[in-house]
Amino acid sequence: MKRIGFIPLRKGSKGIPNKNKRKMVGRPLFTWVLGEAIFSNLDVVYVYTDDESILEFIAKEYHWTDKVKGLLRSDESANDNASTEFAMLEFSESINYDFDTFCLLQATSPFTKREDINTCLNKLGNEYDSALTVVNTHRFLWNENGTPINYNPLKRPRRQDFEGLLIENGAVYTVTKEAFKKNKSRLGDKTAIVKMADESLMEIDTESDWIAIESLLIERQKREKESKKITHVVLDVDGVFTNGTVAYTKDGELSKNFDMRDGMGLEILRQFNVEIMVMTSEDSQLVAKRMEKLKIENVFLGVKDKYTLLNKIILDKGIALSNVAYVGDDVNDLTNICSVGWSLAPNNATSIVKEHADIVLSKDSGAGAIREACQFIMNYNKRF
Repeated sequence: MKRIGFIPLRKGSKGIPNKNKRKMVGRPLFTWVLGEAIFSNLDVVYVYTDDESILEFIAKEYHWTDKVKGLLRSDESANDNASTEFAMLEFSESINYDFDTFCLLQATSPFTKREDINTCLNKLGNEYDSALTVVNTHRFLWNENGTPINYNPLKRPRRQDFEGLLIENGAVYTVTKEAFKKNKSRLGDKTAIVKMADESLMEIDTESDWIAIESLLIERQKREKESKKITHVVLDVDGVFTNGTVAYTKDGELSKNFDMRDGMGLEILRQFNVEIMVMTSEDSQLVAKRMEKLKIENVFLGVKDKYTLLNKIILDKGIALSNVAYVGDDVNDLTNICSVGWSLAPNNATSIVKEHADIVLSKDSGAGAIREACQFIMNYNKRF
């Protein structure tokens, strides 16, 4: 049985310019749901967009998996008047309906998790031909004519005694191929409901919405953190190994400065069976050479979606985020900073990272910050 995910993206956005690509907690908005879809029970995930820069991003960023495919959608399916169903049908015809289950995922629903996707997939069977995600709202609703919709105002219930209403949050829809072809809709004739958290009902239409949702995502990631023995350390490079500056000539990158004491700290840390990994958004041969000198084998260059790659690494290694310490300095490190067992930031890191890191080191980057981080990890691990 082939289960496909479908994430439709459009280039334009009236309320928030470039919304789908804008960084939410340091990651492009659409990668929140895409990353979860990769680790769900879907067999393949299609990103259907008229934005060629997104297609280029996907081809470069997710080369480590054959599960993600980017497809260029037509201008007709991406205009303001085209429905999502129109795009779904256009796409399905282009692949000759090569699926058994269709899963529509909305990029503007960053609270979606792999468990939500899997639950919707699992609902399909003899009883249901489609499923959707909802939120149970306990709001009291009214019509414009002044009549109540979902309660008797003369017998106003207490919130804890009020069943409320179920409202679509637009995050996940699953439907069988047969029902989709019959109804030409994301829903079939018998629909199951899957409840998600209250915050997933929020829309991203204004700057205020963006700020509120970003804050909630940060708090969710931090709330799920656990602290266990540190078995792996992941480090950014520019602004962690170095002071964040680089010398350039007309021929390109010339030099970066590294602190030798940091290298010694990592060598000592390895003697305590802590594995060292490097993850940087820059694709630098200087960095590659320096890490080769330090005998660091797991070096990931040119990474923009660091959180999704980190999730792949922990799955491959059979560990948890709680076994990872992360050292980063800038906004593209922020999701990892908020998610791992222990996060550390150099003293000269950006304010947003220092605000959310577990430890702000006393040393600056390129001036002993990594050595200090290594000492903290060794001291911390003694309790285990």
